[in-house]
Amino acid sequence: MYGVVTRNADEVAMEPFDLGFYEVKDVTGRAAEPLPDAVNMVSCFGDNAAASEDDDLVPVDERGEPATRDRDYFDWAYICPTHPEYREGLLEIIADCAAENEDVRLDDVGFPREGFCHCDRCERLFAESDREEFADWRADVITDFVAEAADLVPGRLLLTLYPDPYPDHLYERAGLDIDRLAAHVDEFVVPLYDTEYATTYWLETIARGFRSMLGGDYSLHGAPPETPFSLELYAVEVDVDDLIHATEVAETYAKDVFFGYDANNAAAAVRRKDADSRDGEVHRPD
Repeated sequence: MYGVVTRNADEVAMEPFDLGFYEVKDVTGRAAEPLPDAVNMVSCFGDNAAASEDDDLVPVDERGEPATRDRDYFDWAYICPTHPEYREGLLEIIADCAAENEDVRLDDVGFPREGFCHCDRCERLFAESDREEFADWRADVITDFVAEAADLVPGRLLLTLYPDPYPDHLYERAGLDIDRLAAHVDEFVVPLYDTEYATTYWLETIARGFRSMLGGDYSLHGAPPETPFSLELYAVEVDVDDLIHATEVAETYAKDVFFGYDANNAAAAVRRKDADSRDGEVHRPD
């Protein structure tokens, strides 16, 4: 199955896609009303606008350095996952999405990196917890949030993962305990973005890594993971032939393939791929 990820409401039902994802809240802080004919997406703890308006929302490391986009390695500003009012607002948005369409997708869930967050609130909550390790407490915070969100979603809950399948990296970096999250999530989505896809060896390597990490057989024809995962490809100004090749690699390992932010280019790739698959067919009369 092929899906499209878009900020444009008129593209969610566009052919030849089977599924449309609509960004209700993105990392810029832009907000839109959820749609009934799309899987509505919510960027949870990425929010440039909110971070610029209230410093108390922003996670800090042990030196007090904030996780904002003006610093190295941060493409957007983060919000501390323990901020109670912000979490409450997110859950309200998720409930609104679920009221329009029973399936919901969560993006940007987790702490920004290892070493975050050491704000006064996080330090206090960790000290009050029964956890001895900071990483374990962070995983509790994120798992609890996803569990609360799942209770609001009557259909399927999809969760975006950072594209890092190496052992313990998601846990140490973002506080994502995949085994515990799988109890609340129906499908994981892994974005593997490139502006060219001129080579796809890296794409295959990461896809195999996720298939193995999630408990499936990483071989081409082995058993899939119990919690399925799909791959999301970047489609903006990518050469159609290269996008087709990337799609062929992605769908070998993933349940479905989604395309981000250029519906027309993605549609051209899907149509040409479908046409190419039919080339050489011979139809004879009975």
